Amino acid sequence: MGDDPEEGMLSWDESVFKNEHVFEIDHVPETFEHRESQTRTLSYAIRPAVRGSRPLNVLVRGPPGTGKTTAVQKLFGEVGAQTRDVRTIRVNCQVNATRYSVFSRLFEGTFDYEPPSSGISFKKLFGQIAEKLVEDDRVLVVALDDVNYLFYENEASDTLYSLLRAHEEYPGARIGVIVISSDPTLEVIEELDTRVQSVFRPEDVYFPVYDHPEIVDILGERTKRGFHDGVVSRAVLDRVAELTAESGDLRVGIDLLRRAGLNAEMRASRTVDLEDVEKAYETSKYVDLSRSLAGLADAERTLMEVIADHDGDRAGEIYEAFAGETDLGYTRYSEIVNKLDQLGLIDAEYAEIDGRGRSRSLSLSYEKDAVLERLE
Repeated sequence: MGDDPEEGMLSWDESVFKNEHVFEIDHVPETFEHRESQTRTLSYAIRPAVRGSRPLNVLVRGPPGTGKTTAVQKLFGEVGAQTRDVRTIRVNCQVNATRYSVFSRLFEGTFDYEPPSSGISFKKLFGQIAEKLVEDDRVLVVALDDVNYLFYENEASDTLYSLLRAHEEYPGARIGVIVISSDPTLEVIEELDTRVQSVFRPEDVYFPVYDHPEIVDILGERTKRGFHDGVVSRAVLDRVAELTAESGDLRVGIDLLRRAGLNAEMRASRTVDLEDVEKAYETSKYVDLSRSLAGLADAERTLMEVIADHDGDRAGEIYEAFAGETDLGYTRYSEIVNKLDQLGLIDAEYAEIDGRGRSRSLSLSYEKDAVLERLE
């Protein structure tokens, strides 16, 4: 029965997917639509590097899931195919949120092996990178992806200063920087030290949220490449696009298509239906939450759990519970609160307390169960 196409059932070794990798969040698509002007500006800025000169610096900004990383990755791929005289390195600042860890990744990208895990100073690490660039007569283009995480840790100014001033300490070193921010509330230039502002005058490239027709085009292309013909109907695609538009994050739609396909396979169905989509959305709508939580350190995850248990309580009361779990001081606690607030994971609101002045109350920005489930 499972092999009878008339009954619409999958056999054990069949799949609705033609290429499931198309629906992975970090997949770089062959076609990249509705970002022509942004791509042109990025190409204009990096063009001097291909000619052997220092490229223009760029500030890429926009909400999550608007194509920023994909645009830079495609550009880096094109540069790599065109010349070996330009080294392009993308650093994920959510994972590498300190100046030292950023330069460790640059060392790895320059030498094709990791630096020693201990015993090497930042100055020596930096010097070896710069000297290698000069020796090989190569231009380095660095993309600091999710640079907002460097700001949350107060590491952004030092990191950018080292990169932008490299040619002064190491004559002949040519380094360009592409800064990618996914925090719409972060004023990148204003938050930098004045010493950095004086040398960081980037081209500004803004990536707006995709509108509904653009989402349909992009997800339609993914559907065509990722599913077998006839698996996803136009009605199903329109519903996925509608939910994606509501979230403002294209990653939700990409994840939603994949999970809906998996739901169809669970039913042994050859087609994805609307129920598969609605069921999948209960998970896919939390794509950004999952990503943000995955990048938290242990103490930050602990505070999220404490806030979940004391949702809406005053900051001082929550600190007492947090200190009992971690033994961290109030200064570090306050820094973590500010970071979680900037990430949009919690709401830290000031309120007047009778006889005690103003005090912050802390509450989760997402449903408690959704947060705790993803912290496990």
